[in-house]
Amino acid sequence: MTETLDIKITKTSNSRLAQTDFENLPFGQIFSDHMFVADYADGEWKDLQIVPYGDILVSPAISSLHYGQSFFEGLKAYKHADGKVSVFRPDKNAIRFNKSADRLCMPALPEETFIQSIAALVDIDRDWIPTKANHALYIRPYMFATDRFLGVTPSKTFKYMVLACPVGAYFSKTLRVKIETHYTRAAEGGMGYAKSSGNYGVSMYPARKAAEEGFDQLIWTDAKNHEYVEEMGAANAMFVLDGKLITPVAGDTILDGVTRDTVITLAKEWGYPVEERKVSVAEIMEGAKNGKLTDAFGAGTAATIASVGSISHNGEEYTLIDPKEREFSQRVLKTIDAIRYGNTADTHGWNYIV
Repeated sequence: MTETLDIKITKTSNSRLAQTDFENLPFGQIFSDHMFVADYADGEWKDLQIVPYGDILVSPAISSLHYGQSFFEGLKAYKHADGKVSVFRPDKNAIRFNKSADRLCMPALPEETFIQSIAALVDIDRDWIPTKANHALYIRPYMFATDRFLGVTPSKTFKYMVLACPVGAYFSKTLRVKIETHYTRAAEGGMGYAKSSGNYGVSMYPARKAAEEGFDQLIWTDAKNHEYVEEMGAANAMFVLDGKLITPVAGDTILDGVTRDTVITLAKEWGYPVEERKVSVAEIMEGAKNGKLTDAFGAGTAATIASVGSISHNGEEYTLIDPKEREFSQRVLKTIDAIRYGNTADTHGWNYIV
């Protein structure tokens, strides 16, 4: 039997719930009443607390600000029609959280601490979970180094926190994407598989340049020759090409996405041929040109299934079929939503009931 964590809870005396407009929820800008906080020092996690959401006091010398020892996760909680509340696949995020920690020379967080900290926060702020379709409570666990030391060496102290945001859809339209041929998100031997804050910082300049050209997202390619597809800007890249679901294999440069794994699991159960492999830019563009590319989408926690409407490469742009006519991604989105919102049987045990 799993031991229940000793979490000190201090409830807010000034809830912002009544002042929140749940009809207008810009992603990641509205926060629930509470947050989880824990500290790491002397080789152990201590002072586990849930406190009112608010600013924290840190030294201007903490090493995460100077040397980038910080990373995060993202997952969601859902309100079911019968009133139950669930978090989708937190065990997978717990595993990936520690992979990121290891890569950044940061301490592991026990998986049960990860899951229970999230469950406790969701439970106390369950009234913040939206009830509308395509809405959820987005959960952001993260860790950062806190040593007050200006030197390039791993910190010995850390802070783990969890925030929660009621959110609507991350993308509100079909995406116009560009295949990146110059800038690089990650390289072999690097930390592309970790959810390091630095991975996202390095992507912002190329993404801004693409936005100035009218694109919604980039498809990143390999750092060496830009010949192979890697990730989309905010999600794993997935394609249905010639009747097969294909996606780049997760590795040094590609995040092992939870939604990605969910899509692959369902596809295999449905009898779809699935290939996790190197995916060349050439075959994607040829498929777009000859009509064999019948589906393309990003798969991620924030985006869920984000349909790609057109793909551009070196000035050539091809428009794909209407997302509403795409058999695979429409089916997988409806299935995932039905599981997460408790509208169908959860045969995989993906919903962690709070």
